[in-house]
Amino acid sequence: MFYVAHRLFAAHDRHLGALAATALAERTDPDKVFLPFCDTDEEDLVADVKGRRLFDLDRQRLARLSGMLAILHGPSLDDGVCMEIGYAAALGVPIVVFTTDFQTYGFSENGIEFAFADPLIETVATDIIRAHRLGQADNHPDRFRRFAARNTRQIRDGIDQAVARLLELSKSDGMTATTTPLSSGTVFVEPSPYGSSVEWAALVRQHTSTAQRRDAQRHAATNPLQSAQADWASAISSHTLIADLSGPEAPPGAAVLVGATLAAGGRVFAYCPNTVWTFAHGREPNWRNLMIQYAVDERLHPLGHPAGSR
Repeated sequence: MFYVAHRLFAAHDRHLGALAATALAERTDPDKVFLPFCDTDEEDLVADVKGRRLFDLDRQRLARLSGMLAILHGPSLDDGVCMEIGYAAALGVPIVVFTTDFQTYGFSENGIEFAFADPLIETVATDIIRAHRLGQADNHPDRFRRFAARNTRQIRDGIDQAVARLLELSKSDGMTATTTPLSSGTVFVEPSPYGSSVEWAALVRQHTSTAQRRDAQRHAATNPLQSAQADWASAISSHTLIADLSGPEAPPGAAVLVGATLAAGGRVFAYCPNTVWTFAHGREPNWRNLMIQYAVDERLHPLGHPAGSR
């Protein structure tokens, strides 16, 4: 099963996912390609708890992958896609990430540059295909049509490269999906890259002890990539993840670790005080991307605030 992970809330994002799935299906068995939203009939699906049903359908495919083609763009990465990347990475299956973003990102002005704003993506991806320049120009007299065609060519060329690489990896790897054994009693603490609050610090102290804690280091490290690798090794072997999911979307690294912890059979505790609820036709209100929300075992609240869970 090949899984195409992509942002799916707008038509242009779904179209991009469909282009990737089509290219993959043309080179392998179409029945072995899973495209979320399309293959779960999301717009017309009726269920008592629709978001939970969609989560379960997607997770069924995630649990039996041969490879993943993930599409990520820009500094604000889709947290649902990042969660799916983490799930696949914890199982050890090949992941090719495709991006057309022409920017790179770093933690300092003159430091190491990364394809994405969190080096954890670089750590868990098997390969990253960056098609960051416009495609070749044609001679169309209309400059807007000419520009549109260059963007279309850029996307199609990048998808072709990503699909070819994924199929190459899936054939040469020959691996069986496995997870790292969890170390009993350990807790990995993933703070927000946007800064932590006094409430967050108090909740971490409440739910951990010094002996249990393994704290993320990459956000303030002099060598972020090396620290991201160490964070990943610590996180996927920890029994519990405590993650600060604050922000417009769950931070990409936290979302990756949520998916990885779920795949490994660990527990996920989430702190998310600044929720913007989302609403969609036929679906229950969600306090975070549904792939994140239903992966969480318990949503943590400050002392004195009503407790919450899934």
